Amino acid sequence: MTTYHSVGTLKGVGGLDLYYQNWNPDGKVKGILVLIHGLGGHSGLYGNIIEHLLPQKYSVYALDLRGHGNSPGQRGYINAWAEYRDDVRNFVKMIRQQNPECPIFLFGHSMGGMIVLEYILRYPEDNSALQGVIAVAPSVGEVKVSLVRVLLGKMLSQVWPRFSLNTGLDMTAGSRDPQVIAAYVQDPLRHTRATARFSTEFFATLKWIQTHAQEWQAPLLILHGGADRIVLPEGSKIFYQRINYPDKLRIEYPEAYHDLHCDLNYQEVLIDLSNWMNKHLITEMATLEPIMTNE
Repeated sequence: MTTYHSVGTLKGVGGLDLYYQNWNPDGKVKGILVLIHGLGGHSGLYGNIIEHLLPQKYSVYALDLRGHGNSPGQRGYINAWAEYRDDVRNFVKMIRQQNPECPIFLFGHSMGGMIVLEYILRYPEDNSALQGVIAVAPSVGEVKVSLVRVLLGKMLSQVWPRFSLNTGLDMTAGSRDPQVIAAYVQDPLRHTRATARFSTEFFATLKWIQTHAQEWQAPLLILHGGADRIVLPEGSKIFYQRINYPDKLRIEYPEAYHDLHCDLNYQEVLIDLSNWMNKHLITEMATLEPIMTNE
């Protein structure tokens, strides 16, 4: 199968040039997945998803968030959470302009899941541009960061916002596959830093998302590992239960870890992902069909 890979830059908040990648299948594209990574990650960590979706005629766009991967900025620093949110919004707008007729799915993993959930809650008018939202192990509940680091972040956020600490997150909790963990250790683009300002923005946003869950108005798929030690699955379960919008699905994989796309059961996860996407494309076509027939 012939595939096409390209890279580019996107103007983020404040004019920052953010790095992104795009993978396209040969021939007509039936849908686009817009991929937002987690804290310390980057756009190059999702090869299994890309290899699964390209043969099904999906295109994938993946962004390096500010302070991550090949994008500029201090590692793990933001002035305000709105920078993440509006960077992602600009990314979706750019992709929509480049592909005006193509259905778009927005995918966020871990902190990326938190970003996309907050973005859609803040900008419900953008729902019409999306076919659905996918949040994988979204950081909307208890996160395994030590209380000392959280308190330090609160104290320093206003006086020394760029103060940086190692997050202390257990890298081995990402996947049950030792080869994946070994690759994480060797990856020069991964980082384990978070700053004082990031910490206070993160926890304030987490609280805001849970408070406003009832306002959700978009098709939603949540995937979470039942044995996730980085972002406990109870948080996404509570968020899911608070949503009144009928088109929602949450799947929990009992033994799985945090990085579902490269855990031992990744093939099962990716089949669930593409089945949900395909179903929502069929739903759109069924909705459009009467209009097309009348014409």
